[in-house]
Amino acid sequence: MGDILVGTCSWTDPALVRSGWYPTGRRDAEGRLRHYGERFPVVEVDSSYYALPSERNSRLWAERTPDGFVFDVKAFSLLTGHPTRSAVMPDGLPADARDPGVLDEVWARFATAIAPLRSARRLGSVLLQFPPRFRPGARAETVLAETARRCAGWPLAVEFRHSSWWQEERAEATCALLARYGMAAVAVDMPQGLAVSVPPVTPVTTPRLSVVRFHGRSAEWQHGNKEERYRHVYGDDELAEWLPRLRELAGRVEQVHVLFNNCCGDAAVRAAERMARLLGTGPLAGPGTAAGRTAATGR
Repeated sequence: MGDILVGTCSWTDPALVRSGWYPTGRRDAEGRLRHYGERFPVVEVDSSYYALPSERNSRLWAERTPDGFVFDVKAFSLLTGHPTRSAVMPDGLPADARDPGVLDEVWARFATAIAPLRSARRLGSVLLQFPPRFRPGARAETVLAETARRCAGWPLAVEFRHSSWWQEERAEATCALLARYGMAAVAVDMPQGLAVSVPPVTPVTTPRLSVVRFHGRSAEWQHGNKEERYRHVYGDDELAEWLPRLRELAGRVEQVHVLFNNCCGDAAVRAAERMARLLGTGPLAGPGTAAGRTAATGR
């Protein structure tokens, strides 16, 4: 049975910092990460989507977290075909993903930036979250193949934002495609019944890893702003719905990463704490620990 690691999709979100979850004396950059790392065994780095991370920060992250702690690093927006502001591009490079030279340079910088996490064995995965317009087809398969080539040897997790990837008639082919490149499929919890809804399926495409991201169930998901879309407080009944599926995943992979993205105030950390307790781990469980093994077995 694999370990189930529960955490959140950010530890630096301004709303979380303002919420008071971090105690007095631990609200600087180092104190926040150390406080978080004492309570959860995994976190997603979402800031790397908005701007390229730095090698220095990766080294500091590894130094400030306990043994066994892992980071899931979200790929920079340009690398997954999202609109990217010119202001965050390095050295004045154009924000043009169609330019092979630009892509080569940005991928190289991203690889250098996360190298300390890889060296310290703290890289849980690189999250490749593709935009809703990224649909099944020859072009998408070419992008996935090229991404796999660039990221050879990295643990990769893929989140598709268009439901057609997981429609019944297509799901088997999607699984085979991700399995071909050793990419873990990302499952999501989000509002259902909307044009943008992705079903909460839990495919396994690599024996190493499965990732489940909880986006919240806000009724404003389709038309609200970012804060409105992610404003949701999970109830224990909503979390409990996932317990059998998480344990089933743990029976098939080495690690399951359960990450809460309802980043509004302290909603994500509170949901993660409750999920860990429902799984029987408590908030301090880590990979390889007795509590972490309890998470996988449910005992």
